[in-house]
Amino acid sequence: MTDFASLLLPDRGEPAHSLTPVAADGFEGWLKQHATQVRTLANAAQFSAKPGELLILPGRRDGEWSAIFGAATTPGPWDLAAIAQKLPAGSYRIEGDAPPDGTLGWLLAHHRFDRYLAKPDPVPTRILLSRNAAAIGPAVAMAEAVALVRDLVDTPAADLGPAELAVAAEAVAKAHGAAIRVTKGDALDRDYPMIAAVGRAAVRERAPRLIELEWGDPKHPRIAIVGKGVCFDSGGLDLKPSSAMLLMKKDMGGAAHALALAGLVMGARLPVRLHLLIPAVENAVAGDAFRPGDILRSRKGLSVEIGNTDAEGRLVLGDALTRAGEEKPELIIDFATLTGAARVALGPDLPALFANDDALAAELAAAAQAVSDPLWRLPLWPDYGDMLKSTVADINNAGEGGMAGAVTAALFLQRFVPEGTPWAHLDTFAWRPSAKPGRPKGGDALGLRAAFAMLSRKFVTA
Repeated sequence: MTDFASLLLPDRGEPAHSLTPVAADGFEGWLKQHATQVRTLANAAQFSAKPGELLILPGRRDGEWSAIFGAATTPGPWDLAAIAQKLPAGSYRIEGDAPPDGTLGWLLAHHRFDRYLAKPDPVPTRILLSRNAAAIGPAVAMAEAVALVRDLVDTPAADLGPAELAVAAEAVAKAHGAAIRVTKGDALDRDYPMIAAVGRAAVRERAPRLIELEWGDPKHPRIAIVGKGVCFDSGGLDLKPSSAMLLMKKDMGGAAHALALAGLVMGARLPVRLHLLIPAVENAVAGDAFRPGDILRSRKGLSVEIGNTDAEGRLVLGDALTRAGEEKPELIIDFATLTGAARVALGPDLPALFANDDALAAELAAAAQAVSDPLWRLPLWPDYGDMLKSTVADINNAGEGGMAGAVTAALFLQRFVPEGTPWAHLDTFAWRPSAKPGRPKGGDALGLRAAFAMLSRKFVTA
Protein backbone atom coordinates (compact mmCIF):
# COMPACT_ATOMS: atom_id res chain seq x y z
CA MET A 1 0.00 0.00 0.00
CA THR A 2 1.26 3.46 -0.89
CA ASP A 3 2.37 5.48 2.15
CA PHE A 4 0.02 8.38 1.54
CA ALA A 5 0.69 9.90 4.97
CA SER A 6 4.26 10.69 3.92
CA LEU A 7 3.11 12.59 0.83
CA LEU A 8 0.92 15.25 2.47
CA LEU A 9 2.55 17.03 5.41
CA PRO A 10 1.97 20.15 7.51
CA ASP A 11 3.72 23.21 6.13
CA ARG A 12 6.22 24.43 8.73
CA GLY A 13 8.10 26.74 6.39
CA GLU A 14 10.70 24.26 5.23
CA PRO A 15 12.30 24.65 1.77
CA ALA A 16 10.01 23.62 -1.07
CA HIS A 17 9.35 24.40 -4.70
CA SER A 18 6.55 26.90 -5.15
CA LEU A 19 3.61 26.03 -7.44
CA THR A 20 1.37 28.89 -8.54
CA PRO A 21 -2.09 28.20 -9.97
CA VAL A 22 -3.09 30.50 -12.83
CA ALA A 23 -6.49 30.42 -14.52
CA ALA A 24 -6.57 30.65 -18.30
CA ASP A 25 -8.75 33.76 -18.30
CA GLY A 26 -6.28 35.59 -16.04
CA PHE A 27 -3.09 34.32 -17.61
CA GLU A 28 -2.40 37.28 -19.87
CA GLY A 29 -2.71 39.66 -16.94
CA TRP A 30 -0.43 37.47 -14.85
CA LEU A 31 2.13 37.29 -17.64
CA LYS A 32 2.33 41.06 -18.05
CA GLN A 33 3.41 41.39 -14.43
CA HIS A 34 6.50 39.23 -14.95
CA ALA A 35 9.88 39.63 -16.54
CA THR A 36 10.67 39.15 -20.20
CA GLN A 37 12.40 35.85 -19.39
CA VAL A 38 9.17 34.38 -17.98
CA ARG A 39 7.14 35.59 -20.97
CA THR A 40 9.70 34.10 -23.33
CA LEU A 41 9.60 30.74 -21.56
CA ALA A 42 5.80 30.67 -21.62
CA ASN A 43 5.70 31.49 -25.33
CA ALA A 44 8.37 28.93 -26.18
CA ALA A 45 6.53 26.21 -24.24
CA GLN A 46 3.18 27.30 -25.70
CA PHE A 47 1.89 27.50 -22.15
CA SER A 48 -1.60 28.99 -21.96
CA ALA A 49 -2.66 27.96 -18.43
CA LYS A 50 -5.06 25.28 -19.56
CA PRO A 51 -5.92 22.83 -16.75
CA GLY A 52 -3.15 20.25 -16.44
CA GLU A 53 -0.46 22.39 -18.08
CA LEU A 54 2.76 22.98 -16.13
CA LEU A 55 5.61 25.44 -16.76
CA ILE A 56 8.91 25.29 -14.86
CA LEU A 57 10.49 28.66 -14.01
CA PRO A 58 14.20 28.76 -13.11
CA GLY A 59 15.30 30.49 -9.91
CA ARG A 60 18.22 32.78 -9.26
CA ARG A 61 20.43 30.10 -7.69
CA ASP A 62 21.50 26.66 -8.82
CA GLY A 63 18.84 24.09 -8.02
CA GLU A 64 16.16 26.71 -7.37
CA TRP A 65 13.03 26.64 -9.46
CA SER A 66 9.30 27.13 -9.21
CA ALA A 67 6.39 26.41 -11.50
CA ILE A 68 3.05 27.73 -12.62
CA PHE A 69 0.18 25.50 -13.63
CA GLY A 70 -3.19 25.85 -15.27
CA ALA A 71 -5.98 26.06 -12.72
CA ALA A 72 -9.49 24.83 -13.48
CA THR A 73 -12.33 27.33 -13.33
CA THR A 74 -14.16 24.97 -10.99
CA PRO A 75 -11.55 23.15 -8.90
CA GLY A 76 -12.04 19.41 -8.46
CA PRO A 77 -10.35 16.47 -6.77
CA TRP A 78 -8.29 15.46 -9.81
CA ASP A 79 -6.80 18.80 -10.89
CA LEU A 80 -3.56 18.36 -8.96
CA ALA A 81 -3.14 14.76 -10.11
CA ALA A 82 -2.17 15.88 -13.60
CA ILE A 83 0.35 18.33 -12.12
CA ALA A 84 1.84 15.87 -9.64
CA GLN A 85 2.40 13.29 -12.36
CA LYS A 86 4.61 15.77 -14.27
CA LEU A 87 6.80 16.78 -11.33
CA PRO A 88 10.05 15.18 -10.16
CA ALA A 89 10.59 14.01 -6.62
CA GLY A 90 10.78 16.80 -4.07
CA SER A 91 8.79 18.98 -1.70
CA TYR A 92 6.19 21.45 -2.95
CA ARG A 93 3.83 24.10 -1.68
CA ILE A 94 1.00 25.74 -3.56
CA GLU A 95 0.73 29.49 -3.39
CA GLY A 96 -2.42 30.26 -1.46
CA ASP A 97 -2.20 26.77 0.08
CA ALA A 98 -3.26 23.37 -1.23
CA PRO A 99 -6.98 23.13 -1.95
CA PRO A 100 -8.45 20.36 0.27
CA ASP A 101 -10.39 18.92 -2.67
CA GLY A 102 -7.26 18.67 -4.80
CA THR A 103 -5.06 16.82 -2.33
CA LEU A 104 -6.85 13.53 -3.11
CA GLY A 105 -5.67 13.68 -6.70
CA TRP A 106 -2.14 14.58 -5.61
CA LEU A 107 -1.99 11.54 -3.34
CA LEU A 108 -3.55 9.07 -5.77
CA ALA A 109 -1.19 10.17 -8.54
CA HIS A 110 1.37 8.12 -6.58
CA HIS A 111 -0.69 4.93 -6.36
CA ARG A 112 0.09 1.95 -8.59
CA PHE A 113 -1.10 -1.63 -8.58
CA ASP A 114 2.26 -3.33 -9.10
CA ARG A 115 1.85 -6.55 -7.13
CA TYR A 116 2.62 -8.73 -10.13
CA LEU A 117 5.42 -6.68 -11.74
CA ALA A 118 8.95 -8.00 -11.38
CA LYS A 119 10.42 -4.51 -11.79
CA PRO A 120 7.72 -1.87 -11.41
CA ASP A 121 8.55 1.61 -12.63
CA PRO A 122 9.55 3.76 -9.64
CA VAL A 123 7.10 6.49 -8.65
CA PRO A 124 8.81 9.77 -7.68
CA THR A 125 8.00 10.88 -4.14
CA ARG A 126 6.40 14.30 -4.41
CA ILE A 127 5.60 15.76 -1.00
CA LEU A 128 2.92 18.42 -0.78
CA LEU A 129 3.02 20.83 2.16
CA SER A 130 -0.25 22.22 3.49
CA ARG A 131 -1.09 24.87 6.07
CA ASN A 132 -4.50 23.25 6.57
CA ALA A 133 -3.36 20.59 9.02
CA ALA A 134 -6.91 19.56 9.89
CA ALA A 135 -7.56 18.49 6.29
CA ILE A 136 -4.53 16.22 6.02
CA GLY A 137 -5.88 13.23 7.95
CA PRO A 138 -9.21 13.03 6.09
CA ALA A 139 -7.45 13.34 2.72
CA VAL A 140 -5.02 10.54 3.56
CA ALA A 141 -7.87 8.33 4.86
CA MET A 142 -9.84 8.84 1.64
CA ALA A 143 -6.82 8.09 -0.53
CA GLU A 144 -6.25 4.87 1.44
CA ALA A 145 -9.91 3.89 1.00
CA VAL A 146 -9.87 4.51 -2.75
CA ALA A 147 -6.59 2.60 -3.08
CA LEU A 148 -8.10 -0.31 -1.14
CA VAL A 149 -10.99 -0.52 -3.60
CA ARG A 150 -8.63 -0.37 -6.56
CA ASP A 151 -6.24 -2.98 -5.18
CA LEU A 152 -9.00 -5.43 -4.30
CA VAL A 153 -10.70 -5.06 -7.67
CA ASP A 154 -7.43 -5.32 -9.60
CA THR A 155 -6.38 -8.53 -7.83
CA PRO A 156 -7.06 -11.58 -10.02
CA ALA A 157 -9.74 -13.97 -8.85
CA ALA A 158 -7.16 -16.73 -8.38
CA ASP A 159 -5.73 -14.70 -5.51
CA LEU A 160 -8.95 -13.11 -4.24
CA GLY A 161 -11.71 -15.59 -3.56
CA PRO A 162 -14.28 -15.58 -0.75
CA ALA A 163 -11.67 -16.65 1.81
CA GLU A 164 -9.24 -13.90 0.85
CA LEU A 165 -12.06 -11.35 0.88
CA ALA A 166 -12.79 -12.44 4.44
CA VAL A 167 -9.11 -11.93 5.32
CA ALA A 168 -9.27 -8.39 3.91
CA ALA A 169 -12.36 -7.71 6.04
CA GLU A 170 -10.60 -9.12 9.10
CA ALA A 171 -7.70 -6.71 8.54
CA VAL A 172 -10.07 -3.73 8.42
CA ALA A 173 -11.92 -4.98 11.50
CA LYS A 174 -8.67 -5.43 13.43
CA ALA A 175 -7.46 -1.94 12.51
CA HIS A 176 -10.55 -0.38 14.07
CA GLY A 177 -11.36 -2.78 16.90
CA ALA A 178 -14.51 -4.11 15.23
CA ALA A 179 -16.09 -7.53 15.77
CA ILE A 180 -16.25 -9.84 12.77
CA ARG A 181 -18.23 -12.99 12.13
CA VAL A 182 -18.05 -15.32 9.11
CA THR A 183 -20.87 -17.76 8.41
CA LYS A 184 -20.16 -20.71 6.11
CA GLY A 185 -20.73 -24.45 5.74
CA ASP A 186 -23.87 -25.99 7.20
CA ALA A 187 -24.82 -22.75 8.95
CA LEU A 188 -24.75 -20.90 5.63
CA ASP A 189 -26.83 -23.63 3.95
CA ARG A 190 -29.42 -23.36 6.69
CA ASP A 191 -29.57 -19.62 7.28
CA TYR A 192 -28.61 -18.06 3.94
CA PRO A 193 -29.86 -20.47 1.28
CA MET A 194 -29.47 -18.17 -1.72
CA ILE A 195 -25.85 -17.29 -0.88
CA ALA A 196 -25.14 -20.99 -0.42
CA ALA A 197 -26.83 -21.97 -3.68
CA VAL A 198 -24.94 -19.43 -5.80
CA GLY A 199 -21.57 -20.44 -4.35
CA ARG A 200 -21.94 -24.18 -3.97
CA ALA A 201 -20.32 -25.11 -7.31
CA ALA A 202 -16.98 -23.59 -6.29
CA VAL A 203 -14.20 -25.79 -4.95
CA ARG A 204 -13.94 -26.19 -1.18
CA GLU A 205 -11.19 -23.59 -0.83
CA ARG A 206 -13.49 -21.05 -2.46
CA ALA A 207 -16.64 -21.97 -0.56
CA PRO A 208 -19.30 -19.26 -0.09
CA ARG A 209 -19.67 -17.31 3.14
CA LEU A 210 -21.35 -14.29 4.68
CA ILE A 211 -18.93 -11.82 6.24
CA GLU A 212 -20.35 -9.53 8.93
CA LEU A 213 -18.59 -6.74 10.81
CA GLU A 214 -20.05 -4.73 13.67
CA TRP A 215 -18.63 -1.63 15.28
CA GLY A 216 -19.68 1.31 17.41
CA ASP A 217 -21.85 2.12 20.38
CA PRO A 218 -25.11 0.13 20.34
CA LYS A 219 -26.84 3.29 21.57
CA HIS A 220 -25.99 5.13 18.37
CA PRO A 221 -28.14 4.96 15.21
CA ARG A 222 -27.66 1.65 13.41
CA ILE A 223 -26.66 1.72 9.75
CA ALA A 224 -26.05 -1.21 7.44
CA ILE A 225 -23.62 -1.26 4.51
CA VAL A 226 -23.92 -4.23 2.14
CA GLY A 227 -21.56 -5.14 -0.71
CA LYS A 228 -21.87 -7.73 -3.45
CA GLY A 229 -18.87 -10.04 -3.15
CA VAL A 230 -18.99 -12.24 -6.24
CA CYS A 231 -15.27 -12.87 -6.53
CA PHE A 232 -15.63 -14.28 -10.01
CA ASP A 233 -18.73 -14.59 -12.15
CA SER A 234 -18.65 -17.14 -14.92
CA GLY A 235 -22.39 -16.65 -15.37
CA GLY A 236 -22.98 -20.13 -14.00
CA LEU A 237 -24.77 -22.55 -16.31
CA ASP A 238 -26.01 -19.52 -18.26
CA LEU A 239 -22.36 -19.09 -19.17
CA LYS A 240 -21.05 -15.67 -20.14
CA PRO A 241 -19.18 -15.29 -23.43
CA SER A 242 -15.43 -14.90 -23.02
CA SER A 243 -15.54 -11.18 -23.79
CA ALA A 244 -17.98 -10.60 -20.93
CA MET A 245 -16.08 -12.88 -18.55
CA LEU A 246 -12.76 -11.10 -19.01
CA LEU A 247 -13.40 -8.44 -16.34
CA MET A 248 -15.36 -10.62 -13.94
CA LYS A 249 -12.64 -10.48 -11.30
CA LYS A 250 -14.19 -7.07 -10.61
CA ASP A 251 -17.60 -8.51 -9.74
CA MET A 252 -16.68 -8.14 -6.07
CA GLY A 253 -16.34 -4.39 -6.62
CA GLY A 254 -19.43 -3.76 -4.50
CA ALA A 255 -17.83 -5.58 -1.58
CA ALA A 256 -14.64 -3.54 -2.04
CA HIS A 257 -16.66 -0.31 -1.89
CA ALA A 258 -18.60 -1.47 1.17
CA LEU A 259 -15.43 -2.52 3.00
CA ALA A 260 -13.68 0.77 2.19
CA LEU A 261 -16.72 2.78 3.28
CA ALA A 262 -16.88 0.86 6.55
CA GLY A 263 -13.22 1.69 7.14
CA LEU A 264 -13.89 5.38 6.53
CA VAL A 265 -16.85 5.38 8.91
CA MET A 266 -14.82 3.73 11.65
CA GLY A 267 -11.74 5.83 11.02
CA ALA A 268 -13.78 9.03 11.31
CA ARG A 269 -15.50 7.59 14.38
CA LEU A 270 -18.92 8.59 13.14
CA PRO A 271 -21.50 8.18 15.92
CA VAL A 272 -23.22 5.14 14.41
CA ARG A 273 -23.63 1.45 15.11
CA LEU A 274 -22.16 0.00 11.94
CA HIS A 275 -23.20 -3.33 10.43
CA LEU A 276 -21.21 -4.38 7.36
CA LEU A 277 -22.39 -7.40 5.36
CA ILE A 278 -20.54 -9.00 2.44
CA PRO A 279 -21.96 -12.14 0.83
CA ALA A 280 -18.81 -13.65 -0.70
CA VAL A 281 -19.16 -16.31 -3.40
CA GLU A 282 -17.80 -17.55 -6.69
CA ASN A 283 -20.42 -18.23 -9.36
CA ALA A 284 -18.77 -21.31 -10.85
CA VAL A 285 -19.80 -24.14 -13.18
CA ALA A 286 -19.88 -27.70 -11.85
CA GLY A 287 -22.21 -30.67 -11.53
CA ASP A 288 -23.90 -29.19 -8.48
CA ALA A 289 -24.29 -25.64 -9.82
CA PHE A 290 -27.72 -24.11 -9.39
CA ARG A 291 -29.74 -24.29 -12.59
CA PRO A 292 -32.18 -22.24 -14.65
CA GLY A 293 -35.63 -23.26 -13.47
CA ASP A 294 -34.54 -24.10 -9.93
CA ILE A 295 -36.59 -22.60 -7.14
CA LEU A 296 -34.58 -21.32 -4.19
CA ARG A 297 -35.83 -20.54 -0.73
CA SER A 298 -34.50 -17.24 0.62
CA ARG A 299 -33.69 -16.21 4.18
CA LYS A 300 -36.75 -13.97 4.06
CA GLY A 301 -38.93 -16.95 3.16
CA LEU A 302 -39.72 -15.82 -0.39
CA SER A 303 -39.31 -18.48 -3.05
CA VAL A 304 -37.25 -17.42 -6.06
CA GLU A 305 -37.43 -19.02 -9.49
CA ILE A 306 -34.12 -18.89 -11.33
CA GLY A 307 -34.70 -17.37 -14.73
CA ASN A 308 -30.99 -16.86 -15.32
CA THR A 309 -27.99 -18.06 -13.31
CA ASP A 310 -26.07 -14.99 -14.44
CA ALA A 311 -28.40 -12.83 -12.33
CA GLU A 312 -26.70 -14.18 -9.21
CA GLY A 313 -25.65 -10.95 -7.54
CA ARG A 314 -29.18 -10.02 -6.58
CA LEU A 315 -29.65 -13.44 -5.01
CA VAL A 316 -26.74 -13.15 -2.59
CA LEU A 317 -27.65 -9.54 -1.85
CA GLY A 318 -31.23 -10.59 -1.12
CA ASP A 319 -30.16 -12.81 1.78
CA ALA A 320 -27.70 -10.17 3.05
CA LEU A 321 -30.29 -7.37 2.88
CA THR A 322 -32.72 -9.56 4.80
CA ARG A 323 -30.12 -10.09 7.51
CA ALA A 324 -29.37 -6.36 7.63
CA GLY A 325 -33.05 -5.53 8.00
CA GLU A 326 -33.50 -7.89 10.94
CA GLU A 327 -31.47 -5.49 13.11
CA LYS A 328 -33.85 -2.61 12.28
CA PRO A 329 -31.27 -0.14 10.93
CA GLU A 330 -32.12 3.48 10.31
CA LEU A 331 -30.44 3.27 6.92
CA ILE A 332 -29.20 0.63 4.46
CA ILE A 333 -26.76 1.29 1.62
CA ASP A 334 -25.68 -1.41 -0.79
CA PHE A 335 -23.02 -1.37 -3.49
CA ALA A 336 -22.99 -3.83 -6.37
CA THR A 337 -21.56 -4.29 -9.84
CA LEU A 338 -25.02 -5.53 -10.62
CA THR A 339 -26.16 -4.92 -14.20
CA GLY A 340 -24.79 -4.27 -17.66
CA ALA A 341 -28.00 -2.33 -18.24
CA ALA A 342 -26.80 0.41 -15.89
CA ARG A 343 -23.61 0.74 -17.89
CA VAL A 344 -25.48 0.89 -21.19
CA ALA A 345 -27.67 3.64 -19.77
CA LEU A 346 -25.05 5.67 -17.90
CA GLY A 347 -21.61 4.53 -19.05
CA PRO A 348 -18.65 3.67 -16.84
CA ASP A 349 -18.35 6.90 -14.81
CA LEU A 350 -21.89 7.24 -13.45
CA PRO A 351 -23.15 4.78 -10.84
CA ALA A 352 -26.89 4.31 -10.99
CA LEU A 353 -28.59 5.32 -7.76
CA PHE A 354 -31.87 3.76 -6.67
CA ALA A 355 -33.56 4.77 -3.44
CA ASN A 356 -36.89 4.09 -1.76
CA ASP A 357 -36.66 7.40 0.13
CA ASP A 358 -36.59 10.77 -1.65
CA ALA A 359 -34.85 12.52 1.26
CA LEU A 360 -32.04 9.95 1.25
CA ALA A 361 -31.69 10.23 -2.53
CA ALA A 362 -31.48 14.02 -2.25
CA GLU A 363 -28.83 13.78 0.48
CA LEU A 364 -26.74 11.44 -1.66
CA ALA A 365 -27.13 13.64 -4.74
CA ALA A 366 -26.06 16.76 -2.82
CA ALA A 367 -23.07 14.97 -1.33
CA ALA A 368 -22.07 13.57 -4.72
CA GLN A 369 -22.07 17.03 -6.24
CA ALA A 370 -20.13 18.51 -3.33
CA VAL A 371 -17.25 16.03 -3.65
CA SER A 372 -17.35 15.59 -7.45
CA ASP A 373 -18.24 11.91 -7.21
CA PRO A 374 -21.31 11.81 -9.46
CA LEU A 375 -24.36 9.60 -9.10
CA TRP A 376 -27.45 9.48 -11.30
CA ARG A 377 -30.78 8.47 -9.87
CA LEU A 378 -32.92 5.97 -11.77
CA PRO A 379 -36.50 5.11 -10.79
CA LEU A 380 -37.78 2.18 -8.77
CA TRP A 381 -40.63 2.01 -11.27
CA PRO A 382 -43.19 -0.26 -9.60
CA ASP A 383 -45.03 -1.23 -12.78
CA TYR A 384 -41.90 -3.05 -13.97
CA GLY A 385 -42.28 -5.42 -11.04
CA ASP A 386 -44.57 -7.45 -13.30
CA MET A 387 -41.49 -8.43 -15.30
CA LEU A 388 -40.31 -10.43 -12.27
CA LYS A 389 -43.49 -12.45 -11.86
CA SER A 390 -43.27 -16.22 -11.67
CA THR A 391 -46.07 -18.75 -12.09
CA VAL A 392 -44.38 -21.25 -9.77
CA ALA A 393 -42.61 -19.09 -7.16
CA ASP A 394 -43.03 -15.79 -5.36
CA ILE A 395 -40.63 -14.00 -7.70
CA ASN A 396 -38.27 -14.64 -10.63
CA ASN A 397 -34.69 -13.43 -10.43
CA ALA A 398 -34.51 -12.25 -14.05
CA GLY A 399 -36.91 -9.97 -15.85
CA GLU A 400 -38.47 -11.06 -19.12
CA GLY A 401 -37.74 -9.27 -22.38
CA GLY A 402 -34.38 -7.73 -21.48
CA MET A 403 -35.78 -4.26 -20.89
CA ALA A 404 -35.15 -2.02 -17.86
CA GLY A 405 -32.57 -4.47 -16.52
CA ALA A 406 -31.11 -2.12 -13.90
CA VAL A 407 -34.59 -1.17 -12.69
CA THR A 408 -35.87 -4.74 -12.40
CA ALA A 409 -32.70 -5.77 -10.55
CA ALA A 410 -33.27 -2.94 -8.05
CA LEU A 411 -36.93 -3.90 -7.71
CA PHE A 412 -35.84 -7.45 -6.92
CA LEU A 413 -33.57 -6.18 -4.15
CA GLN A 414 -36.32 -3.96 -2.78
CA ARG A 415 -38.37 -7.06 -2.00
CA PHE A 416 -35.76 -7.94 0.64
CA VAL A 417 -35.59 -4.50 2.29
CA PRO A 418 -37.95 -3.98 5.24
CA GLU A 419 -40.80 -1.65 4.36
CA GLY A 420 -40.20 1.79 5.82
CA THR A 421 -36.42 1.42 6.08
CA PRO A 422 -34.57 4.06 4.02
CA TRP A 423 -32.43 2.22 1.48
CA ALA A 424 -30.09 3.22 -1.32
CA HIS A 425 -28.70 0.89 -3.95
CA LEU A 426 -25.65 1.91 -6.01
CA ASP A 427 -25.17 -0.07 -9.22
CA THR A 428 -21.52 0.84 -9.83
CA PHE A 429 -19.03 -0.25 -12.50
CA ALA A 430 -15.99 -0.25 -10.14
CA TRP A 431 -13.73 -0.05 -13.18
CA ARG A 432 -12.04 2.60 -15.30
CA PRO A 433 -11.66 1.48 -18.93
CA SER A 434 -9.09 4.18 -19.78
CA ALA A 435 -6.62 6.14 -17.70
CA LYS A 436 -7.10 9.71 -16.49
CA PRO A 437 -4.85 11.76 -14.18
CA GLY A 438 -4.79 10.08 -10.78
CA ARG A 439 -7.06 7.33 -12.07
CA PRO A 440 -5.24 4.52 -13.88
CA LYS A 441 -7.00 1.98 -16.02
CA GLY A 442 -8.44 -0.74 -13.80
CA GLY A 443 -10.40 -0.93 -10.58
CA ASP A 444 -11.81 2.32 -9.29
CA ALA A 445 -14.01 3.67 -6.51
CA LEU A 446 -17.18 5.17 -7.98
CA GLY A 447 -19.76 6.36 -5.47
CA LEU A 448 -17.59 5.74 -2.41
CA ARG A 449 -16.77 9.39 -1.70
CA ALA A 450 -20.38 10.45 -2.24
CA ALA A 451 -21.67 7.86 0.21
CA PHE A 452 -19.13 8.80 2.87
CA ALA A 453 -19.83 12.51 2.44
CA MET A 454 -23.54 11.84 2.92
CA LEU A 455 -22.96 9.78 6.06
CA SER A 456 -20.55 12.37 7.45
CA ARG A 457 -23.18 15.07 7.04
CA LYS A 458 -25.98 12.95 8.40
CA PHE A 459 -24.12 11.63 11.42
CA VAL A 460 -21.95 14.49 12.63
CA THR A 461 -19.25 13.66 15.14
CA ALA A 462 -19.52 15.34 18.54
